[in-house]
Amino acid sequence: MTSSLSPPDDRGSGVGHRPPIPRAVWALGLVSLFTDLGSEIVHSLLPVLLVGGLGASAFAIGVLEGAAEALMLVTKVFSGYLSDALGKRKPLVLLGYGLAALSKPLFPLAGSVTTVVAARLLDRFGKGIRGAPRDALIGDLAPPSIRGACFGLRQSMDTVGAVLGHKSTQSTQRYSHLRQDTMRQAMAAIGGRKIPHTF
Repeated sequence: MTSSLSPPDDRGSGVGHRPPIPRAVWALGLVSLFTDLGSEIVHSLLPVLLVGGLGASAFAIGVLEGAAEALMLVTKVFSGYLSDALGKRKPLVLLGYGLAALSKPLFPLAGSVTTVVAARLLDRFGKGIRGAPRDALIGDLAPPSIRGACFGLRQSMDTVGAVLGHKSTQSTQRYSHLRQDTMRQAMAAIGGRKIPHTF
């Protein structure tokens, strides 16, 4: 690893002195937040798209998710080793987040199960590539006295993004059901009869 990435050793800089969290760590945290927010929105609706829109079976969804998670775990092993061998973390981190961003538009545009499978595998491949180099990069950037705080900040922002994405999906689904109920009531009032609940 080049010395330019090594953080200053502030352990002897005075009692009670805590340097601020580097801006690069905040930036990684924000990227993680928005990436996880988008991922949760897409992946929460993925079974609906596969089963309701494309006619896939529950077994097919299980196989897809298993293969995607296995790909991510295997990729993590090699991405960490590769970042050490290259002595560079940033290109792998950018590649991983770039692949995740590239995969998101493919889900709503998918016209077949094959496209969804490719997008899902691409997304998990990107997650596997960026994970270990990103954590190593935070370790390189963080001053020793606040290294734990830097890792905690990044992880907490990641979790916040996942929670916000899940809540956004729930709110969208509630609004959709409310709108459908309103439409049924309006149609019943206009037609003078009760409309069955078919949505």
